[in-house]
Amino acid sequence: MSAPVRRATPSHVFSHWFKMIDGLKFSPTEFYSSVETHLQKHAIPDLKILQVTCKEGGVLSANRLYLRIIRKGKIFDICGAPFGSGFFVSWWLGDKPPTSLQKFLTLLSYIPFLGAMFQNGSDSTYYQIDTMLMFQQAVHSAVSEAVDEVVEAQGLRPLTELEKQPNMNI
Repeated sequence: MSAPVRRATPSHVFSHWFKMIDGLKFSPTEFYSSVETHLQKHAIPDLKILQVTCKEGGVLSANRLYLRIIRKGKIFDICGAPFGSGFFVSWWLGDKPPTSLQKFLTLLSYIPFLGAMFQNGSDSTYYQIDTMLMFQQAVHSAVSEAVDEVVEAQGLRPLTELEKQPNMNI
């Protein structure tokens, strides 16, 4: 069962990866199950994993199923879906969108004298950046392992290391 989500867009995207695998026929739910299995091997602390449905576009558009992985304010949205003659896989790593309370506290930060109390520390520490990158590496590894497994099972060409490299926006 998946939880409904209005949109899949994180508030800030740090990195992204995608690959179209021509000739691959596979079910998104089976792919997500494989990713979860490979992810468990990494024993990442403080993970929350769920499947979410997001609109492809506007209110009347079709729903798309994503695997969402949340850790300490960061989200990974992973999509695996049939496309044309194959299957595509993509993921987005970004900040979890702020809650209504967080938005309200941000507004309070602009009021003189209250600002210092409610300012959000927007500068990340080296440790926070390092752990986000380790989170990315572990999840990307699980996605790559799931892709490798299904590609090999169907006798298709494995992805090269260059094809597995994410795009970074940090």
